[in-house]
Amino acid sequence: MDLESRNAALQSELDNATPTSLSRRNQDPTSWLPRSPPRHSLESHRDTINCVAFHPVFSSVASGSDDCTIKVWDWELGELEKTIKGHTRAVQDVDYGGPRGGILLASCSSDLTIKLWDPADDYKNIRNLHGHDHSVSAVRFIPSGAAGAPSSGNLLVSASRDKSLKIWDVTTGYCVKTLQGHTGWVRAVCPTLDGRFLISTGDDMTARLWDISAPNSEHKQTMVGHEHYNECCALAPPMSYQYLAPLAGLKKYPPATSTAEFVATGSRDKTIKVWDARGTCLLTLVGHDNWVRALLFHPGGKYLLSVSDDKTLRCWDLSQAGKCVKVLSDAHERFITCLKWAPGIVKDMPGVYSGAHEAQNGESHGALKANGAGAAVPDVQIRCVIATGGVDMKLRIFAN
Repeated sequence: MDLESRNAALQSELDNATPTSLSRRNQDPTSWLPRSPPRHSLESHRDTINCVAFHPVFSSVASGSDDCTIKVWDWELGELEKTIKGHTRAVQDVDYGGPRGGILLASCSSDLTIKLWDPADDYKNIRNLHGHDHSVSAVRFIPSGAAGAPSSGNLLVSASRDKSLKIWDVTTGYCVKTLQGHTGWVRAVCPTLDGRFLISTGDDMTARLWDISAPNSEHKQTMVGHEHYNECCALAPPMSYQYLAPLAGLKKYPPATSTAEFVATGSRDKTIKVWDARGTCLLTLVGHDNWVRALLFHPGGKYLLSVSDDKTLRCWDLSQAGKCVKVLSDAHERFITCLKWAPGIVKDMPGVYSGAHEAQNGESHGALKANGAGAAVPDVQIRCVIATGGVDMKLRIFAN
């Protein structure tokens, strides 16, 4: 592993030494991977940063911390725009999303509340959602996705230490559904691109797939295999299907319209597992030597990125059966807690709201036309921008 890491480091030094004009010309966003040093290392929080989220349109990024505040930064300029106060305990997660033309910021906290903030009105607190009986660890807007999807962009899902998931209508503030099934703290949840399915994971060491388009929101699949609490999960974008389908023994790729085909989970057992929708483990990625805290699929589909309490950011190549091809060993000075990819820019497509195609992990889902599924999916220009946060209280921006 050390030799591989050394080779990867030398290769990236070599890439960085290429004359700029040449490297710029060869820089295909689908193969871009973050490299040190970060473009910005932003400091203002007074305690651990737990979460980060990119605004789907503007160059804003929000971070939430154990210091009970949310900070909004301009990731292009590397400047602090605003500090939002309101939570009385640690802010565990943040997410941008919401109905067409009305993007909101949602936050959740150990104070048992979920708060909604309006970026268009100086981040005024417009609604508080109460219903969980313990810390709320994750919150995600459910994309409105395709026609006939259950959500019109006004739904939000939350995961809690009370072992439940709740779905909320952000326009009324009501909880419209509670999903029970996990037997431990639910730490992470991801909705699919079309808003039909959810994947959730946590302390019961399972990942669970839910069909929320069904009236009774049935539980579809349980993925069992980790040996310690799970910290994070991510849904593979359709661009990844060409690399994952062969591992699942599929002769042809699933269509791009099928949004819950493959899932990745990261655990305190130091491994990452990639699963198919039937609950079969296709890959176990070994390399981190501490808890895996956050994961995302590269919008180009070929890579999976992860961060860990071992202070590294790792890039795994799905076209090489998940081989670790890059390690940023100095990504942060202490444990890394969160990782997000800036959403892509949707090229003109009538009636498509760009925010709706920001994926579950803040990933944009590249030009899906390459999947050959013939579905009307938007052409998304990948933005090569990643944000990470950690116990060192720093928000780092890695950008092309």
